[in-house]
Amino acid sequence: MQISPSVRAAMVPDENPMHPGFTSIYLVGPKGGQSLTIDSGEAFERYQWFLRGYLAAVEQTEISIATITHHHQDHSGNLKWANEMLGARIDITQGGRPLLKGKIPTEVNQLSDGDTIDLGSGVRVQVLHTPGHSVDSMSYYLEDEGVLFTGDTLLGSSTTTVRDLGPYRRSLERLAALPNIKVICPGHGAIVNDPRERLQMYINHRAQREQQVIKALEGGKQLTSWEIMLQVYPDLDPRLHRGADGNVRSHLTQLQEEGRIKGYAGVPRKPNKKKIERDIEHAKVEDKVLKQAKKIEKARSTASLRAQENPSALEWKQAPRFELA
Repeated sequence: MQISPSVRAAMVPDENPMHPGFTSIYLVGPKGGQSLTIDSGEAFERYQWFLRGYLAAVEQTEISIATITHHHQDHSGNLKWANEMLGARIDITQGGRPLLKGKIPTEVNQLSDGDTIDLGSGVRVQVLHTPGHSVDSMSYYLEDEGVLFTGDTLLGSSTTTVRDLGPYRRSLERLAALPNIKVICPGHGAIVNDPRERLQMYINHRAQREQQVIKALEGGKQLTSWEIMLQVYPDLDPRLHRGADGNVRSHLTQLQEEGRIKGYAGVPRKPNKKKIERDIEHAKVEDKVLKQAKKIEKARSTASLRAQENPSALEWKQAPRFELA
């Protein structure tokens, strides 16, 4: 999908309720020149096939740089694959290596707020640190073409989850102040063609949620974040409850830091070491089964291809013969 002269989107359908509509991989740069991917999808073959198929069918260049908006698996899962299979240089957030353990090659380039990725032919992508959804969240801005890439800081079809509310609100204000936004390319969901209205909606939405959290506490009872969440999100898909609870907790943390509410420490459960050990061993067994299944699948595919090279010994004891009449 063409977004602007230098931006294309590979929008992969996604059924996960946390990823409404699509999980998107963006390609930036002049066709025939240096190309950058923003996010690489989850470490599933369908994302790799989609990206490779798009490159083969549409692109006239190869990926030279692969970067991400943040470390979550659905955005960073294919970084090592992009390096090994496509030869791409991997760019990550400054200090983000510990968050990407096992997902990146040994050699990476680290980006900081204010950096610029120069792709040639006048295509220059600005790097913006926009924490809140995650500590390492980055946005990318192609000012000349008015394209802003937000990852999960702003989604295309819903609101997002927030880890740290104060920095998140400041990130939204920073993005809203950018001078030439024409379109927002989010990590999930539809392309946003009313960028300023959507950013302001997000800003207003956080203020509204704050008031709803305060109202839930006005009855005088001490409530857990989960109990508040059920009041604030009465009609929410239950599969999204944990994410919504995280949002409520981010509001409660900020309100407590501002001295507007009181918080009382909970009593954490003691970890069941034996259960944890059993779960780890069970996961190892499952990993072995999955690895073996992939080997079997690959062996079958190889055998099927090799079978095309020779006549079938099972079909004929003696194959028919022919000669000129």
